[in-house]
Amino acid sequence: MKRIISAILCAAMLVVALTACGGEKAAVRLAGMTGPTGMGLARLLEDDASGTAANDYEFTLAGSADVLNPMIINGELDIAAVPANLASVLYNKTNGGVRVLAVNTLGVLYIVNTDGTVAELSDLVGKTIYATGQGAAPEYALRYVLTQNGIDPDADLTIEWKTEPTEVVSLMATGEGTIAMLPQPYVTVAQTKVENVTPVIDITEEWNNIGGDGMCLTGVVIATADFVEKNPDAVKAFLKEYEASINYANENVPEAAQLIGKYEIVAAPMAEKALPHCNLAYIGGEEMKTALEGYLTVLFDQNPAAVGGKMPADDFYYVG
Repeated sequence: MKRIISAILCAAMLVVALTACGGEKAAVRLAGMTGPTGMGLARLLEDDASGTAANDYEFTLAGSADVLNPMIINGELDIAAVPANLASVLYNKTNGGVRVLAVNTLGVLYIVNTDGTVAELSDLVGKTIYATGQGAAPEYALRYVLTQNGIDPDADLTIEWKTEPTEVVSLMATGEGTIAMLPQPYVTVAQTKVENVTPVIDITEEWNNIGGDGMCLTGVVIATADFVEKNPDAVKAFLKEYEASINYANENVPEAAQLIGKYEIVAAPMAEKALPHCNLAYIGGEEMKTALEGYLTVLFDQNPAAVGGKMPADDFYYVG
């Protein structure tokens, strides 16, 4: 009898040991930004806090990409949600040391109007638009959409570039500006502060109407090449959870908004209003490569510096 009990006990201990080894989580230094690019992380962060996430995430939230850039370059982060063109810039700055895992946000730029004078792109001719993002992706997206529709952005209209979206909203509040290009969630912010602010042109929709392989994108999630190579299972687990987290945000807006507010990505009331218009999406594999490569090509053709001086090679794209 003692031998039987001893054998059972040893077997039980072996099972416990194997379970413990199999249940060991990978440590992942994860980062995101305030705004739409980071909103899809909220459910994953909540799962991490409750201990149900597949990996053990150490999360950093940044108000701008400038905070994350040196951390990625210096190897202080493993995975980060960043602007789409920045992923290519970082790839070039690190000599190919970055991999893009998936698209997380499509376009979030909208032309808004307060006086009913704009309904389509052709109505912008002769007008003044207030916008932010000069020398960055928003400017290139606007120029691309205008030129592809036969409108010269330098001759047919005036674009007044401002530093911050809040500055544009203030100009609209004073009545100085009646037409603006704003990203979400600042479109929603403007609607709460200024009467009659109406989104009239969706830049993403206009981009997609042009055709071609690329899509109008805002954000992607990247990882260091070293982390991907050394932790393939952790990367796959992250992507599975991340896709589920993005889907949760799209399908459970009120609940997701509370989590987005909890993790200080966007204030909950604003997140709830803006989420349906933020175009959160999960696109991976070859579809991601096609969409992102086309987008980066559009930016490169306007200004190579927008993607880091040259187009990234095929190893930039993680296709699983």
